[in-house]
Amino acid sequence: DAERMREAANALRLTAQDLLKLGVIDEIVREPLGGAQRDRDATVDAVGKALEKAMRDLSGRKPADLIRDRREKFLSMGTKGLAA
Repeated sequence: DAERMREAANALRLTAQDLLKLGVIDEIVREPLGGAQRDRDATVDAVGKALEKAMRDLSGRKPADLIRDRREKFLSMGTKGLAA
C-alpha cells in the first residue's frame, strides 16, 4: 500500500528531498495538489518549465565544462551526508 511504500522510501533515503541533499538530483519538480495523476496538464507544464530552465542553464557552456561538471557530480555522489 501507499503508506508502506512511503515508509520504505524514507528508510532507504529515496525521497526527493534526500536525493536533492545527496546531490543525486538537481531540482524537485513540484506536483500539483493531489499528485501528478490528478492534473496531467499541470504536471506536463511543470516538467516542461523545469526542462526549459535546465536547458537555459546549460546552453552556451563549453562541452568540456559540461563533461567535467557532470563527472564531478557523479564522483561526489554519496560523499554528502543527510544529517539535519
